[in-house]
Amino acid sequence: MGKGVLVNWDSGSIIIVFVFGLVIVGLVATILLLMNNDKKKK
Repeated sequence: MGKGVLVNWDSGSIIIVFVFGLVIVGLVATILLLMNNDKKKK
């Protein structure tokens, strides 16, 4: 039973980390795009 709980928690945490990583990458990409747009306008 112990291993089963660890596997379930592990797979769930991996999904959460994966989604969290996608959100961070999206935020960084948006910030970089905004910075590039500001430089082009100037």
